[in-house]
Amino acid sequence: MPEPSRNLSRRTLLMAGAAGLASGAFGAFGTRPAAAASRPDFGVAAYAFPLTAVRLLGGPFAANAGRTHSYLSFLDPDRMLHTFRRNVGLASSATPCGGWESPTTELRGHSTGHLLSALSQAYASTGTAAFTTKSDYLVAELAKCQARATAAGYNAGYLSAFPESFIDRVEARQQVWAPYYTLHKIMAGLLDAHLLTGNAQALTVLLGMAAWVKLRCDRLGYTQRQNMLDTEFGGMNEVLTNLYQLTGDPAHLATAQYFDHAEVFDPLAAGNDALNGYHANTQIPKVIGAIREYHATGTTRYRDIAVAFWDIVIRHHTYAIGGNSNGEYFKAPDRIASELSDTTCECCNSYNMLKLSRQLFLTDPSRADRMDFYERALYNHVLASQDPGSAHGFQCYYVPLRAGGIKTYSNDYNSFVCCHGTGMESNTKYGDSIYFHSGDTLYVNLFIPSELTWAERGLTIRQETTFPEAPSTRLTVSGSGAATFRIRIPSWTSGAQIRVNGATQALTLTPGTYAALTRTWSSGDVVDVSLPTSLTRESAPDDATVQAVRVGPIVLAGAYGTTNLGALPALDPATIAATSTPLRYTATASTGQVTLKPFHQTHEERYTVYWRVAAAPPQPFVAHYRFDETSGTTAADATGNGRTATLAGGATWTAGRAGNAVGLGGSGQHVALPAGILAGATAFSVALWVRLDAADTWARVFDFGTGTTAYVFLTPRSSAGTARFAVSTTGSGGEQRLDAPTVLPIGRWTHVAVTAAGGTATLYVDGAQAARTTGMTLRPADLGSTTRNWIGRSQYSGDPYLRGAVDSLRIYSRALSAAEIADLHSTGL
Repeated sequence: MPEPSRNLSRRTLLMAGAAGLASGAFGAFGTRPAAAASRPDFGVAAYAFPLTAVRLLGGPFAANAGRTHSYLSFLDPDRMLHTFRRNVGLASSATPCGGWESPTTELRGHSTGHLLSALSQAYASTGTAAFTTKSDYLVAELAKCQARATAAGYNAGYLSAFPESFIDRVEARQQVWAPYYTLHKIMAGLLDAHLLTGNAQALTVLLGMAAWVKLRCDRLGYTQRQNMLDTEFGGMNEVLTNLYQLTGDPAHLATAQYFDHAEVFDPLAAGNDALNGYHANTQIPKVIGAIREYHATGTTRYRDIAVAFWDIVIRHHTYAIGGNSNGEYFKAPDRIASELSDTTCECCNSYNMLKLSRQLFLTDPSRADRMDFYERALYNHVLASQDPGSAHGFQCYYVPLRAGGIKTYSNDYNSFVCCHGTGMESNTKYGDSIYFHSGDTLYVNLFIPSELTWAERGLTIRQETTFPEAPSTRLTVSGSGAATFRIRIPSWTSGAQIRVNGATQALTLTPGTYAALTRTWSSGDVVDVSLPTSLTRESAPDDATVQAVRVGPIVLAGAYGTTNLGALPALDPATIAATSTPLRYTATASTGQVTLKPFHQTHEERYTVYWRVAAAPPQPFVAHYRFDETSGTTAADATGNGRTATLAGGATWTAGRAGNAVGLGGSGQHVALPAGILAGATAFSVALWVRLDAADTWARVFDFGTGTTAYVFLTPRSSAGTARFAVSTTGSGGEQRLDAPTVLPIGRWTHVAVTAAGGTATLYVDGAQAARTTGMTLRPADLGSTTRNWIGRSQYSGDPYLRGAVDSLRIYSRALSAAEIADLHSTGL
């Protein structure tokens, strides 16, 4: 593991890991001692700042937080404790809560755990004593309930608002509503109360609960435990691993690992997407637990599970707003246009995906795409799911994405759905991922008005911005000292610029990476960051004519007032015009004139996020990937068409024929290109430089398709022993093929190109024609909008991955001439 900076306190180490544990540490307010981690994390390359170090300034995030703070102040703790007290025979005259906290609802008690976390985060963020006073009261009263466990007929340490017999039903595989899910929330809340407010009693109660969990699980065999895990259990493996990191007691890790669900983990460890039909928010917390188990043990299998899950969900199961799931379930990969409903994008899912993204960023801060996603989901789902018209910050459960959908919200005491609880947490920890640090390096991830106190370096950084209304931000430094600011250059921008004290900096500003700004800072230094935005459209992978409209990372919604829509309206993109209001546009749709505005500002009215847009023929020069990046996992499209590629499976940057290239090691490494890369094309060309380390039979130079039925590929060696280009819409039996006379060369850079138009396909090697056929009638348009477009990977899971490197990949929707191919070869382009 990377050695942490010597000036990091044990508390700061804990905050980088064990909470992933929590969002910050107690310290700036009050006099309680801060919790100290017994064990530092493995595999952490960046560290979180405590919530006490980051203060939100005025803006939409501070406004959302303020409404939630009002709700936390309003809630009657005795009403929240009512069912806990009654469960162990203690008197309670409080009015019972309704909704999912009613005395007859099996999930009762979960919201009290969320409340503890939210109060603790609110205290850490603001220093307001009233929050910790209420948290202390809840902890003390829960301790009284736990002390009566044996008198109530339960095992020692048991603490819940429902009887222990619910756990008997889990172990017997009888129907019951997720009791371990609720216990996880309570345990996580107690841990946050200990870490963020310094409450020692909270840890005592939590240790009692952990001992009870161990008692229940120790007596079960492996098969019975695995069967038990079919019932949703939240993040039990996460909270117990965090407790292990805090205390160093190996019993907590052993208990955490009882909750490793092989049915879910094994396919992910192999890099397989087997999520179809699984309840989405049941799985995400398990994977958060996996990355915490990696940080606790250094076992790379846990890390690989988390990385594979994140890549699969983000690339194949995520809507334009950053959310996932329809009716709470994952569907088949790349089903978006066909899964638009009133029950899309459960808010809990994004709460948990942000937690996972944050942990993975700490693991590998070169992955700017983690924070690109974080930003997308934060603005378009989390920020968008609170009702700004409610004084108490009422929260969505689902965020509808069907045409004519409308958001609905929770209430004070008669809701308490799962997303009501995570909403309390999401809106009290906005400061936890704006900045990270490692040694003398500061990561600026999000463009949110805030002030950071970097005590270890003696610096204060004040970030002032109206982003996203204005695509820029300003960082003003107080204090002095040497430091490197690594500023995220989002994948959605082009032409970014950084100025220091008015002087433009000569930096490499590659979208999808971090720009490094190193200097000795002085008080009053000002860094201005300009991040130009443009209107773009994001196509659904299963239907290229279904599209969402974005400005930078901000999704725009069509405002339809009280009009319910029966189908996606058709949008004419040529008519989209800016108004005098930032991020507001008008356009012509099949329904008439319509206003487009940020989805996070769309409330109390019906809307559409997705539109029907007539498919336009692809531009002649579709995409060009120079692969000259030096860090991160995104490859820019040099055409300006915005078709960013993603390095996957551990693909790396390596020396290219000119500049850099992408290195593919043959063990899962590949490059993923955007969906529909050649959709609608009746002719095409693919040209690239490749250096083969080996020519494995059926490895792929490229393979664009939707699976083993429809695809177009180039392999360096087929079973016939020669390079082959093929296209099919009916699988291997229906392939139209073009065979080269030999295998592609090994051990040197080779220019390879394929062109096809009008039934004629030609393969070129090093600028010269190597094979030609006039019988290739299938076109890319016949494949539809392909969703699995890969460099170095086959549609067939049994085929090997490519071993070698690829440089300067060019894709066209026309057939280049022989002279053009020869020119690309001779000029080295």
